[in-house]
Amino acid sequence: MTAPSYDDSNVFAKILRGEMPAERLYEDEHTLVIMDIMPRGDGHCLVIPKAASRNILDVDLDSLAAVMATTQRMARAVIKAFGADGVTIQQFNESAGGQVVFHLHVHVIPRFDGVAMKPHTGTMEDMGVIKATAEKIRAAL
Repeated sequence: MTAPSYDDSNVFAKILRGEMPAERLYEDEHTLVIMDIMPRGDGHCLVIPKAASRNILDVDLDSLAAVMATTQRMARAVIKAFGADGVTIQQFNESAGGQVVFHLHVHVIPRFDGVAMKPHTGTMEDMGVIKATAEKIRAAL
């Protein structure tokens, strides 16, 4: 299989360029972390590389290492922020693998014993809720 090339009109590329708004949680030289606007749990955030990469199949190793380091940082922060019992880390590749936005991104979702993850409904969360959740995470960083 030959994967399609990177398309810089995707939503995360637009967020990185400042062309679309996002609730930003953390940023360093190589990564950006934003709140997921359709969260599957309280504190659901996304880690994205600043370098253009469609997914794990084409990302350069330095960017991948930076994404994973930031993912670990965010996993620790969301557990602290929400008193979570664990964390789910998800990453999807190509349509058949469940990928919807074709810029590499890693989902970080705090989890609680006995609480199922919300289904992906496509419904956006209230921005006031997202901002309040973001403040808790930023405080934990």
